[in-house]
Amino acid sequence: MVRTGNAIAALAAALVAIMAAPAAAEVRDAVYRGTLVCDKLPFTETKMREAIDVTIAGGTVRYSHVVRLRDRAEAIAEQGTGVLNGQHISLQGSWSGGGRQYHAAYSGTFVRRSARLKGRQTWTDAGRIVTRACSGAVKRPLRVFLPRKKNAR
Repeated sequence: MVRTGNAIAALAAALVAIMAAPAAAEVRDAVYRGTLVCDKLPFTETKMREAIDVTIAGGTVRYSHVVRLRDRAEAIAEQGTGVLNGQHISLQGSWSGGGRQYHAAYSGTFVRRSARLKGRQTWTDAGRIVTRACSGAVKRPLRVFLPRKKNAR
């Protein structure tokens, strides 16, 4: 009976180790797409809900976020870089146009193939500084939809 209990405990420990190993390897090189929702600014009518793309390639992280102040997207998107530390991602970028500019910082943690982001944008408009909170999520496509690596021959 004791032997059976030990065997079950060893099997349970092995299953936990097997299940935990893929979790660390979940984040891989891909384009993650999603939406970022930001609070209303004094010079906009509503909250902003816009697309964000995060590209992770060979340890390099870059992102692009659509900026919309009126009915159409601005010609220049917010651009930035990031750092991936295990499952944690940090992004920093900026945007400027039409006499306005802002610096942004977002961060989040990957769970499986997606990450929830939270952060702030610090705007400068006509000499005044306005800060607004943002949150959102990015997700990579399922593995079968990722580009395949070509075999070296």
